Amino acid sequence: MKQLFFILILLSYSVFADEGMWLLNLIHKKYEDLKKQGFRLSSEDIYNINKACIKDAIVGLSEAKNPLSFFCSGSIVSDKGLVFTNYHCVEDYIQKHSTIEKNYFENGFWAKNYNEELPNNDLCASILIKIIDVTNQILTPDIDTISNISEKRSYIQTRINEIMSVYEDEPYSSSIVEMFGGNQYLMFLYETYYDVRLVGVPPSNIGSFGGETDNWMWPRHTGDFAILRIYTSPEGKPAYYSENNIPLKPKKFLKINTKGIKKADFTMIIGFPGSTNRYYTSYNVNFELNNVIPYIVKIRQKKLDVLANRMKTSKKINLQYQAKYREISNYYKYYLGQNEQLRKNNVIDKKLKQEQIFIDWLSKDSIRQKNYKWVLPYIKNYYENNQLKKLYTYIDEAILQSSDIILFNLSLFNYIKSLEDIEDQNKIKKELKETIQEFYKNFDAETDKQVFIEMTKLYMNEFSEDYYFSYMFKIKDKYKGNIEKYANDLYKNSIYLNENLVYNYIENFNDKNAKKLFNNDFVDILKEIYYIYLFYQDKPDSLYEAERLWIKAQMEMFPDSIFYPDANSTIRLTYGYVADYYPKDAVHYDYYTTIDGVIEKDNPENQEFIVPEKLKKLYYAKDFGKYAQENTLPVCFITTNDITGGNSGSGVMDADGNLIGIAFDGNWEAMSSDISYEKDKQRCICVDIRYVLYIIEKFAEATNIINELKFI
Repeated sequence: MKQLFFILILLSYSVFADEGMWLLNLIHKKYEDLKKQGFRLSSEDIYNINKACIKDAIVGLSEAKNPLSFFCSGSIVSDKGLVFTNYHCVEDYIQKHSTIEKNYFENGFWAKNYNEELPNNDLCASILIKIIDVTNQILTPDIDTISNISEKRSYIQTRINEIMSVYEDEPYSSSIVEMFGGNQYLMFLYETYYDVRLVGVPPSNIGSFGGETDNWMWPRHTGDFAILRIYTSPEGKPAYYSENNIPLKPKKFLKINTKGIKKADFTMIIGFPGSTNRYYTSYNVNFELNNVIPYIVKIRQKKLDVLANRMKTSKKINLQYQAKYREISNYYKYYLGQNEQLRKNNVIDKKLKQEQIFIDWLSKDSIRQKNYKWVLPYIKNYYENNQLKKLYTYIDEAILQSSDIILFNLSLFNYIKSLEDIEDQNKIKKELKETIQEFYKNFDAETDKQVFIEMTKLYMNEFSEDYYFSYMFKIKDKYKGNIEKYANDLYKNSIYLNENLVYNYIENFNDKNAKKLFNNDFVDILKEIYYIYLFYQDKPDSLYEAERLWIKAQMEMFPDSIFYPDANSTIRLTYGYVADYYPKDAVHYDYYTTIDGVIEKDNPENQEFIVPEKLKKLYYAKDFGKYAQENTLPVCFITTNDITGGNSGSGVMDADGNLIGIAFDGNWEAMSSDISYEKDKQRCICVDIRYVLYIIEKFAEATNIINELKFI
């Protein structure tokens, strides 16, 4: 009986074939399993630094000011740098290009030639060059002689800086990233392209069909795709936007498979998953459930209520805040789902079983006890007695992000600091002017003020005066608790309501104008809350060390297992298969949806479910062309691939590395997956490539795009 129990426990630590976000440079260790699942290429076809391979067709999308902080993924699909990604990944850029007269949310956008493609000043795309393991250069033997944990972390950072300095003159973007909580360090080298243009997007009632009602849900009928193009200098090198730039000539691009998918087909996804916490203890999970998630949900619900009411007042405000509303709403619903599924999937119980294995393992060896005995009690004590996380959550969600003007000031500060470099002044000024223009295009003072009022109320009602900021005491004393009156004065007297004045201060930048720009109440609020925010953001060095050793112990307990590090916005591969599932008793979800479901959901009275007239005409004419399947049109499908935020826009590939879909979401029943993979329930929701091509060809009539693609 004991032996059976141990086998069951061991299985709880095993990684199933479809679980795992695997580093590309180590994929050869998983190759035999890949082959068993149906993969028909070699590991070198995925990752090779000497010849073109699939990694060269995968891009990470980011903002130019932070080029290696990837928010979405994409796939190069033509020899002219065309990129497929998700609609929701580019909503901010759709909004920046839209006006009341040219509303690309309502009408979509399709460039018929290069000249019509729209530049995005702050969007860039990176392609992995190679991964270098620098662990031995950072965790040198000298580190064992350092007993003080803070000194040890300082030593590690010094080593990282020294290694990075060697690569300063390289033509690549580079970063050193810790894996497994700091037990491994890898350097990633990327080629980063700063001229990425918008080529095509469907209207929002295709690209985000179903809206927040269907978000995180299956069945799904959303055409969540968008098309970009990467440009280079005439010499083929990364370059900022110029009319002289030319489309990228990639080393590799993905061909398209329109033959369709069936149940149990092998699927592979390569992209840039944002963050997971699979090595959390039960104490971490319990803390999230009781001290983080409820507050985020409460704060975001209030923000959404304010924005929804304001967006109803005019078309202009609706357009200005559409992307922001969806962004807030997306993770509002995510946290609702995570709260529900962490409980339903008994994640704490699973973690407690793993912790008991650890305790039993420790008891059998005195050296293990010496190294690790303190780890779990320390983690337990920290999370059971941490009273500040609620405060941090409110400072971040409700105060720092209460007013767009506050965050705008943070951007101004960063740019002004860069102006100290005389050589870059013109470049920085140009970027700053663009930032100013974009900010005011999507800014409405009354909406911003109403959010500020409600967030301040929320904070002041939640906390005692011991945690008030200076402006809150001003509200309490000078304004007798009247937040609305304080906010009216704050906004009425702010120079930030005058776009031309701010613009002129930057155009004629000097010390005098800098003082005028930053000598105001909004800046005072920012200064006070930002430094406190940074203070509460940092974990104690001893907690970092305890969590590092916790992960190290798991790897020592099962030395024959292959572990994958938590997602951290570095490029990963995940593999699985097309699969249906049973979410609850007597309910079965098939593995694909069709356009029949789109028409069934059509509701002219609900903005989220309005089907475009042209799409309905095509449907009733049964004009599905070569993309038909059983006299209908496939729309979405689901797989067992292990993904998370940041994977959005990742190409879904078949066993030969051809594109069959684009990943865009996860399912409700497995929203605990960032902490615990749910084998029987977790599904990756993908838009079928045939629906993407159908919308491009039949709906948009953008045959120039179709002609650029290569089909197997």
